[in-house]
Amino acid sequence: MKKVYLDNAATTPIHPEVITAMMNVLQNDFGNPSSTHSFGRSAKTLLESSRKSIAKLLNAQASEIIFTSSATEATNWILTSAVKDLEIKRIITTKIEHHATLHTVEHLAKEFGILVEYISILPNGNIDYHDLAAQLHSEVPTLVSLIHVNNEIGTILDIKRVSDLCMYAKALFHCDTVQSIGKTNLDVQELGIDFLVASAHKFHGPKGIGFAYLKKNSMLQPMIFGGEQEKGMRAGTEAVHQVVGMAKALELAYANLESDTQYIFDLKEYCISELKKVFPEVKINGENTFYNLLNVQLPLSEEKTSMLLFTLDMKGIAVSRGSACQSGSIKPSHVLAEFLSPEETKKPSLRISFSHFNTKEDIDLLVEALKQA
Repeated sequence: MKKVYLDNAATTPIHPEVITAMMNVLQNDFGNPSSTHSFGRSAKTLLESSRKSIAKLLNAQASEIIFTSSATEATNWILTSAVKDLEIKRIITTKIEHHATLHTVEHLAKEFGILVEYISILPNGNIDYHDLAAQLHSEVPTLVSLIHVNNEIGTILDIKRVSDLCMYAKALFHCDTVQSIGKTNLDVQELGIDFLVASAHKFHGPKGIGFAYLKKNSMLQPMIFGGEQEKGMRAGTEAVHQVVGMAKALELAYANLESDTQYIFDLKEYCISELKKVFPEVKINGENTFYNLLNVQLPLSEEKTSMLLFTLDMKGIAVSRGSACQSGSIKPSHVLAEFLSPEETKKPSLRISFSHFNTKEDIDLLVEALKQA
């Protein structure tokens, strides 16, 4: 049985060149990058070369990149420090964010009594920019936290538009770019973002490593105290092999961005076309969605909702209903619930996410399995 992996929004297979780069570090550059001898200096060089590489790809300064274990850690740190140290009193977000943002904001509201306001979501799954503009008319110190590409439905935020609104209102802007970084060009200088977070495993790098972009002079305070690693912002010996793997993965992603984008876009279009042949009433959740992510509502009975993923898995096909972090939940997606009717959320919806490792044969196998579901 051929196994088909179509859950790239959850995680991606590691690129073979990334594995090679990481193995070289593990075998040859095991020194502590904080040590002053040659072993340490060699590891430090790799660490800082990786930082510079990532910064260059984002048009940032190397000093603005801080390595973390994940985007979730980075988001927790940025939002918490903004409240504790930058005296932010209000956070504007949406109810369709990743739970790394939503649960952090909920905790901060309980712990520090900050005001949390949610932007309206339109029937097509996109945010209401007019509502955001209206909410920004306030003297209260504010941070806006929004996801660039929604991890469940793939709707795309107009970062520059949000950034301009925030700049005019003197509000800070934190952007979750986990699903978009490595898949589209992001120029932090042009976009005017204050904070950006990313995780390597979403762009064919290793798990357990990510980074935060902190705009120069952001004035955030350390998240972990101890040594002077990561500009004193995150103590603890850096995982050099993971950092090198992340930098290599991002380099490869941007080196092949144009060809990979077109290839994956064509795969998505093929998938939609084939699904419509079998299920003419199939509905796409979200409008103008990102090229590698497809969330579809299938015209199947509600009874099949709970067993659909299991049925597909038995046939060797990996897809999801939504965020991998919520995969064990039987509740309807919190994202879909924001703009679909209660009746629609009960129907089987699938998140199908593609990478350049996928083929049309994968799509054919998925559609055939759904036909038999």
